[in-house]
Amino acid sequence: MTAALNEASAQGNVDAPHARLIETAGLETALQAFADARHWQQYHTPKNLAMALSVEVAELVEIFQWQTDAEAQTVMQTTEARHVEQELADIAMYLVRLSSVLGVDLNRAVADKLVMNAQKYPAPPA
Repeated sequence: MTAALNEASAQGNVDAPHARLIETAGLETALQAFADARHWQQYHTPKNLAMALSVEVAELVEIFQWQTDAEAQTVMQTTEARHVEQELADIAMYLVRLSSVLGVDLNRAVADKLVMNAQKYPAPPA
């Protein structure tokens, strides 16, 4: 997010429909091709994808489960770094695939949610 967009979001002034925050088109295409090549369309239902997403989030949580806050802050300097990256990648892929299957414009949804959050939690006056 650019500094200007970040500031606008913090103040609740994001023009959500026009803000381009994330680009998922390439990943959507790659994930669709991956599923098509394996004939997985029948398995990529919203329910199945949502469940798979929750499993991947749980796998990420498991990495941090018994760590202190200090240990969690430095996890990327440990042998778990690659594991964290892989779980985050799985989460991103399932999230993008689920949004694609549901026809959700993830960029619009994120931009709209940033506006809602800025209105709900306004930044304190400077």
